[in-house]
Amino acid sequence: MATSRKKVRSKCRPRVATNPGLRRRTQVPAPSCEAIEQELRSLLVPNTLVPRKDPSRKGLFRERILTLPTMVALVVSLVWRGFASLSDLLRLLETEDLLWVKAVKVSKQALSKRLARLPASLFFRVLEEVLKTIRAKQETPAPPRPFSAVWMADGSTLEALKKRLKDTLEETPVLGGKALMVVEADTHTPVTVFYTPEAQANDKTFTDPLLAQLPKEGLLIFDMGFFSFPFFDGFTDEEKFFATRMREKTAYEVLRVFQATPYVTDAWIRMGLYRSNPCRHPVRLVEVRWNGTTFRYLTNVLDPERLSAQEVCELYRRRWRIEDAFLLTKRLLGLAYLWVGNSNGIQVQLVATLIFYAVLNHLTQQVAVALSLPLERISVEMGFRGLYFYHRAEQRKQATEVVTYMAENARMLGVVKAIRKRHREKNEQQQLIWGLS
Repeated sequence: MATSRKKVRSKCRPRVATNPGLRRRTQVPAPSCEAIEQELRSLLVPNTLVPRKDPSRKGLFRERILTLPTMVALVVSLVWRGFASLSDLLRLLETEDLLWVKAVKVSKQALSKRLARLPASLFFRVLEEVLKTIRAKQETPAPPRPFSAVWMADGSTLEALKKRLKDTLEETPVLGGKALMVVEADTHTPVTVFYTPEAQANDKTFTDPLLAQLPKEGLLIFDMGFFSFPFFDGFTDEEKFFATRMREKTAYEVLRVFQATPYVTDAWIRMGLYRSNPCRHPVRLVEVRWNGTTFRYLTNVLDPERLSAQEVCELYRRRWRIEDAFLLTKRLLGLAYLWVGNSNGIQVQLVATLIFYAVLNHLTQQVAVALSLPLERISVEMGFRGLYFYHRAEQRKQATEVVTYMAENARMLGVVKAIRKRHREKNEQQQLIWGLS
């Protein structure tokens, strides 16, 4: 009998494959921090949000409680305070103020409908102006380069949506779509974000808007997911530049060799010899041999004086910083846990997460300047976790300015990354290779 009951239970409740790294969120919301709230108020001025009306969506802007300024305050607070659900947010909103929104009672159904129906395009416009303001406030300009901009781009698939009441256990989880993030290579400040509800979409889906967004004489760094001859030709045709990895088994012929040593090869090549639509413009191939492995990089910056072989490798190494950005937004800021089950609400959450990530990254830059350290040495995650300790010190009247507090307590808070022995040895070996070349 026990065996038969077990079989019946397994038929009624089949196992659904899920991400084992995701667990139900049980943490309590973080306390408010006046320094962060003041920064958010300076970037998200409620009066500037009121006239953002979309004439094509009539009836969305009549008098109501959940206006656009209110929704911006709620979704941004939900991200940076770490609320586990919309219900927790509404409970707190009923008892205290959030940013510029006074305490008010709102039903969960009303908030869910508003997230589904308020056009996400309005939030994207808010994000654009926030990023523009943050760039204007940056204390240290990016180091001079022979390019108008140096950006990094990468795509990431969002996690599964929450199950709705109509869903059955037999149905497989539906992923939340795919996002493409673009950040500045030097400051790690977000530039823009693209979204598609198709979770299995190829990265090449974003090539046209990505190329259009890049300014003239700008340089874009991306991985092999964007490897495409027409995409490469588009950069050269529009006087823009790229740097990426070379795909194996790509046929090419060498046109000119600039450098050839046992460790480094730098040459012009032409790709697509056996294709009906080869790459129309020549590109530059940089090969670096290290520890028995050959790394191959491509760029259409044909002049080694403008971008040396060593700089090509160093720029692509920095591309991994965008992986850190996805890790922080997904795991630390909760983008892996989607609030709603519709495309519009997912885009709203995506924008709200990037708004706070931009604020957090700007705070990290200020700490790096205060400590006179490179930005790569400052941990964004530990800076975020250090906000709690600053809040407690502020309550005890032992701190009045967040950047000063983090700089003075950098060791205790762990905001400065340690340089591991293996990293030092790796850097020394790389410098030796370039010195011998």
